[in-house]
Amino acid sequence: MHFDTLHQQYSTGKLAMWLFLGQELLFFCGLFTAYAVYRGNHQEMFHYAHYFLDWKLGGLNTVVLLTSSLTAAWSVRCAQLEQRKGLLITLALTFLCAGAFMVVKYFEYSHKLHIGAVWGSNFGVATADLPPALLEKYPNMTGEQLQSMGMGTFFAIYFCMTGLHGIHVLVGMGLYAWLFVRALRGSFNRRYYGAVDNVALYWHIVDMIWIFLFPLLYLIG
Repeated sequence: MHFDTLHQQYSTGKLAMWLFLGQELLFFCGLFTAYAVYRGNHQEMFHYAHYFLDWKLGGLNTVVLLTSSLTAAWSVRCAQLEQRKGLLITLALTFLCAGAFMVVKYFEYSHKLHIGAVWGSNFGVATADLPPALLEKYPNMTGEQLQSMGMGTFFAIYFCMTGLHGIHVLVGMGLYAWLFVRALRGSFNRRYYGAVDNVALYWHIVDMIWIFLFPLLYLIG
């Protein structure tokens, strides 16, 4: 009732979504700035820290999210063409890709918590639990040395950035579950598909942020 036409409603919703995504980018820019400052002042710490991160798992999550971006964009097209079956499939695939991302992240987090690679002064990895690649290159390295150089600071940044991104992924999963239920009810058609488009925009931003997190954290070595 607040809009003269569906097109006006769509344009208003699109503008609001872009404004929301703009403040999300500004929010993450603060974290990227903190990363840049700490890395500039503690390059050695960041070099040692990268041995604790598995670039293969990070790469797998990158592929998963890029695939989900494809299915998210495809879902918008299916909604525009009123391809109900295609819409349901692409929404479900996007949700499943997001779930796969979180499963990989769970295994990453659980391993780090298990060995004590955590934030701040709580960092306490025993020498026996140090990554083999690190010990191979620096055989005299000990967990106490890493702790003394402030390794917990790196993991505070790591868990903050990836954890916040993970929360956004979970929110995206909730949104895609909501879209799937609405698609089952036949809510979307060629005249009304704004919700699918706006959620896809949100998902693309979530994916884009990970595209920056992956090299900055996993490939810094």
